[in-house]
Amino acid sequence: MRVFLSRPLTVEVETRARAEFDVEIRSNTAVMSADEMQRALAEFDVVMPTLGDAFDAGVFSRVPEPRCRLLANFGVGFNHIDVAAAMSAGIEVTNTPGAVTDATADTAMTLMLMSARRAGEGERLVRSGQWQGWHPTQMLGLHLSGKHVGLVGMGRIGQAIARRCHFGFGMKVSYLARSAKKLDFEARRAQDLSQMAAEVDVLVVAVPGGAETRHLINGDVLSAMRPSAHLINIARGEVVDECALIAALQAKQIAGAGLDVYEFEPQIPQALLDLDNVSLLPHLGTATEEVRSDMGHMVLDNIAAFIAGRELPNPV
Repeated sequence: MRVFLSRPLTVEVETRARAEFDVEIRSNTAVMSADEMQRALAEFDVVMPTLGDAFDAGVFSRVPEPRCRLLANFGVGFNHIDVAAAMSAGIEVTNTPGAVTDATADTAMTLMLMSARRAGEGERLVRSGQWQGWHPTQMLGLHLSGKHVGLVGMGRIGQAIARRCHFGFGMKVSYLARSAKKLDFEARRAQDLSQMAAEVDVLVVAVPGGAETRHLINGDVLSAMRPSAHLINIARGEVVDECALIAALQAKQIAGAGLDVYEFEPQIPQALLDLDNVSLLPHLGTATEEVRSDMGHMVLDNIAAFIAGRELPNPV
């Protein structure tokens, strides 16, 4: 069976892939074009897509008899894949849950601290050569310890963030989720997003992307937040209405935001880049050698199980 990996992976993972499979590894780091996706479906038994590779219904319709029988996604999020269309074409889909949890939660905490303590703004001040020295009221930010955090989504990643907030910073935790969660720490399940947004000091977005959550964080939610509150997004860019967020930040309707994902990434509006009260990261959520290797091995485990005719470890 022929295997196609759509991005370069860590040396460890590529070495294993070449040892175990008849594999082609794409050298380009950009998202796959429509022609590349169609070729992959037509010429390979297994394809590894990842973020931005839009395997939508149109792509599947243009390859009516695909050779591909498995899309082994690199990443836990799979909103770039039309799973129903894939299954209708006889193609199974897997992902890499678990491997990304702690690294993504750590990135959320990084952004919470950066935004609350104005770290990005402070670094730019130092680099500009305009820093005049310490004084008692310089760049006063928000002290996170003991504050109230609201999690929009309480899956694996949301719970990992909540644990860090509770045990690491003594924060009060509220969350919005479809069902109550059994946790080993105190947390309140909210019933209404805007109401929770109005109560918390930090609102963290940790829900999957897709049509159901697009612009879940909109102008109404942002207007409900306190002027001293911060918004953090480590989920998917389209969950936050970027135009509404820019307006809220420009008007200082909220104190700040920390973003690792963007609605139309890698394109970022100049208006967002121009703001001092937003911390911006280049989608670093899982960007460690260990985590990206773990994700790659999960992909290869799914592929190995498929080729051997075993039950898939991580079907979606």
